[in-house]
Amino acid sequence: MKTIQLGTTDLHISRLCLGCMTFGEPERGNHAWTLPEESSRPLIRQALDAGINFFDTANSYSDGSSEEIVGRALKDFARREEIVVATKVYFPMSNLSQGLSRKNILQSIDDSLQRLGMEYVDLLQIHRWDYDTPLEETLEALHDVVKSGKARYIGASSMHASQFAQALEMQDRQNWSRFVSMQDQYNLIQREEENEMHPLCLAENVAVLPWSPLARGKLTRPWGKRQRVQSLMR
Repeated sequence: MKTIQLGTTDLHISRLCLGCMTFGEPERGNHAWTLPEESSRPLIRQALDAGINFFDTANSYSDGSSEEIVGRALKDFARREEIVVATKVYFPMSNLSQGLSRKNILQSIDDSLQRLGMEYVDLLQIHRWDYDTPLEETLEALHDVVKSGKARYIGASSMHASQFAQALEMQDRQNWSRFVSMQDQYNLIQREEENEMHPLCLAENVAVLPWSPLARGKLTRPWGKRQRVQSLMR
């Protein structure tokens, strides 16, 4: 598996990242297709054996049980310094409200580290844009998380290019830790990000980590007859 530098960071990641939303105790989430721990561990082990060293989870995946499963598996199967672990904050938890307030961010990173069984994460990402919290509050809290050593870098996900540009400008102006990555929905069906977001990321030296690269499976299997007819009629 070839590796690549993540933007301007010192992280060297496999070109394929294992998204960990699939892993989680079904009774703790709202997705019937999540895999419990005994079914998740062989997949994590297989990814490591294939050379994947980048694992992306989130605090909200199955109300934290994804982080628990991934953390235990990586502790058993890999050395911490050889893997790159990312998690996210924004969506509500059973013990945490939704949003990117200072309180939520500081509590979330502590809770995530406890569930993962780690002293730090390599990348803490904001899962969505928070329209209810002042941007200054969010960005300063993220900066403090980096300075505390609980996250090596910060990233963002799923927002308008104008919002991302605003955040980057404020981080530069305030000399706060800067977003090093953008995780956006991008695939051969969903290509809107090519218009504004990707040129912005290129100009700002920000790495792009596409989510849903296979369009939730639509690009991995033949479409049914009805789907083909509908696509021709559009």
